[in-house]
Amino acid sequence: MKKKFKISLAAQILIGLILGIIVGGIFYGNPKIETYLQPLGDIFLHLIKMIVVPIIISTLIVGVAGTGDMKQLGRLGGKSIIYFEIITTVAILVGLLSANIFQPGAGINMNELSQGDISKYVTTTEEVQHEGPFDIIVGIVPTNIIQSMAEGNMLAIIFFSVIFGLGVAAVGDRGKPVLDFFQGVADAMFWVTNLVMKFAPIGVFGLIGVTVSKYGFASLVPLAKLAILVYATMLFFIFVVLGLVAKFAGISIFYLIKVLKDELILAFSTASSEAVLPRIMLKMEKLGAPKDIVSFVIPTGYSFNLDGSTLYQAIAALFIAQMYGIHLSIGEQITLMLVLMVTSKGIAGVPGVSFVVLLATLGTVGIPLEGLAFIAGIDRILDMGRTVVNVIGNSLASLVMAKWEGRFDREKMKNYFNENENLA
Repeated sequence: MKKKFKISLAAQILIGLILGIIVGGIFYGNPKIETYLQPLGDIFLHLIKMIVVPIIISTLIVGVAGTGDMKQLGRLGGKSIIYFEIITTVAILVGLLSANIFQPGAGINMNELSQGDISKYVTTTEEVQHEGPFDIIVGIVPTNIIQSMAEGNMLAIIFFSVIFGLGVAAVGDRGKPVLDFFQGVADAMFWVTNLVMKFAPIGVFGLIGVTVSKYGFASLVPLAKLAILVYATMLFFIFVVLGLVAKFAGISIFYLIKVLKDELILAFSTASSEAVLPRIMLKMEKLGAPKDIVSFVIPTGYSFNLDGSTLYQAIAALFIAQMYGIHLSIGEQITLMLVLMVTSKGIAGVPGVSFVVLLATLGTVGIPLEGLAFIAGIDRILDMGRTVVNVIGNSLASLVMAKWEGRFDREKMKNYFNENENLA
């Protein structure tokens, strides 16, 4: 009996990506095309947002309740924050070194560049800067968990889920029906995730089509050096820095990328980490990381471990300084690094986070904020790359934490390897 020909999800998404580029290129500069394509992208992103919160809550409650050990959880939280801080600091250093060595902003004629609209990011930055450092910590504790769910406040949702999971474990047998309920919710939501993914190629087609029709390829030409440097540095960070970290965890970075190929293509196409959150959680669990570690580390990493974003922010800051002919001393660059370390954590999760972080940072070392308007046109292209780095970094973080906690199931990983020998 002949096997039915089946196109893989990765291939479908690639087809959607290519068709979106072609259609966007054909209708470049035509505002009407956005009317038809944007809803396709918006529907897909809405579907993803719809499933993310129930999955995080259910899997985290099941994972924490299954462990029921507050000391173990506290230790995991402390180690995770230390790991996130080290890796994101390395990402900033790699970005600063790359920009200093290759000087992407030197010799750029600003008269040849078009300026994008960054007013919405300025408004967001002003709102964030009114908050003190302790407001961030206070904001982690929700006053109304339903409101936090509606707003997608990930840290508040994680806090509540952890406390609730510990409560379910503490009441023993009386908590078993509750645990069974959330296990059922988690299983059902992963089924829904697979259903939602069937719409991914159409969503990718709409999102890419709109982007290309708006900005075209001409906007890339004057800033080609910046775009190439950002992507080259990200590749260096993935294969060298994360590659060494992966070796510590006992897995090849190449195999991890191969395992995540569908999710990385989707993340790149949509420039959305959320789009792949449910699937990478499931895959990291299959690769040998315990459910409670995966459920805690990956969602938390989405707020504190944005490697691709911090690396890009460091390069973009020096690019703008070089473009204006501003020389930053070693001391000023250290200040820039320290400020980025704080701001990249403090306002994680807000819309246009990389632009908001840069707006909150540039002024501290005397770099003109209006310089950001010159790179707004290619931000979407760069965002696609940094989203991929963020996804790989957070997936790997769950495996590293499992290894660090001595709970990495190597046998489970070997079985997954054997079952997926023909991954390509």
